[in-house]
Formats: sequence, C-alpha cells, structure tokens
Amino acid sequence: MAKAPGAARVKTRLSPLLQPEEARALSACFLRDMTQMLVSAGRATPIDGYIAFTPAGSEASFAPIVAPGTGTVLADGAIDAPAGVVGFGRCLLQAAQALFAHGYGAVGLLNSDSPTLPAELIVAAARLLAAPGDRAVLGPATDGGYYLLALKAPHAELFADIDWSTARVAAQTRAAAQRLGLEMAEIAPWYDVDDPASLARLVSDCQADGGVAPSTSAWLERNGVAERLSDSVAAATEHSTAARR
Repeated sequence: MAKAPGAARVKTRLSPLLQPEEARALSACFLRDMTQMLVSAGRATPIDGYIAFTPAGSEASFAPIVAPGTGTVLADGAIDAPAGVVGFGRCLLQAAQALFAHGYGAVGLLNSDSPTLPAELIVAAARLLAAPGDRAVLGPATDGGYYLLALKAPHAELFADIDWSTARVAAQTRAAAQRLGLEMAEIAPWYDVDDPASLARLVSDCQADGGVAPSTSAWLERNGVAERLSDSVAAATEHSTAARR
C-alpha cells in the first residue's frame, strides 16, 4: 500500500527533522527495500509483489524505485463499499478485490514503511494461508496497528468501523474477525517508521546490521540522520532544562 512518493505527501510526521524532499527520498528507499524483500520471500514460497498505489495515474512514478517485476493495482478508495468501510479501509478493500480478481488464492496487504521487515515473516504468513480452510493472518505493528493483513477472501467486514491511524486498529480488526467467525492467525509484531522515535529505532537497527534494508541504510548514513536525531534530542533536553529554571 503506497502513495506516490511526492514531496510533502509522504512521511509528513518526520518534519521538521527531514525536509519534504528528504522524506520523499526516504520513502522511495523504503519501497525499494520492501519490494526487494518480497522478491526474496518469493524464492521460498510463491509470492508476487505489487504496489497498491494512489493517486490514480501515478503508477509510472514507482517503476524507477521498486524491484523489477513488481506489479501495480490502483487503490485510491474510489469504489463502492459497504457501510462503515471508509477512508483507508476503502483503499485496502479495493487492493484486495483487485488482486483476487487477478486470480490469486490469497492476498497480503502490506504497509510501505517497515523497510527492515524480515522476509521470513512474509513467508510464514504465506504458509499459514496455504493451509486448508478460510482464515486471515495478522502482522500486528508495535503501535497498535498492523503492518500486514493477509486474506483468502476479500472480507469487507474486516475494514468496516475501524479507527484508522490509531492504536485501536489491530484490536478492532481482531474483533471484526471474531464477529465473522473467521480464524485469525498472527505472526510476530514489527514496527513501522512514521515519527522521530521509530526513525531512531530504524537508524539503530541499520547500524547494528549492515545487511538490512540496504537502500534505506545507505540513505540514512549519507544524510547523517543519526547525528541529526542526536542533535534533536540534545536540543529538546536543553529546552526542557531551560524551561524548568
């Protein structure tokens, strides 16, 4: 699930630490690393990678920044949907419906801001889906949302009455599955990067493992993001100390 990486459209919560053009460039690195991760996962089990994109007409902007062979489907939310399926839920449902219409037996809806996500988690989700019987697979995010929701049928109810962009998303999705009587398996939690605190975790992970998220790691190092985060924390501490005096 991805917006076209235009300046001032992506990673806006990283401002003012990152300028709009820097946020755009970092978002492009995330997409490159995540689509390449899907290629790696596809070597272990049958997986095809797609960008479910918005806005309409922007698909060409992804071609230079994603792994070769990555497909595209529109997910701008401009569909008829059941009551309660609003906002981002319409985009998710549209992506799922489009991919099932391509003939896939299962669809995984993946975020675009977890560049260090291990391929092994995606492989685990695919294998859970391959077992007989209908089920969903949830990859919960550490902020209360989810980084992955994988399905064997486009259950619109899983996208209805969800408080998107809140810490309640995963819990509400679990409750929706329970109301449906739909089995929901879970894989390990992971984090997404959308604010300075999660960016700091990303920097730490990239520094600890030189092989993880190579495009993202190189961009962070090239642009001195670790030092900028350290300076930001120091400035905030100094301001807090001065305020208490």
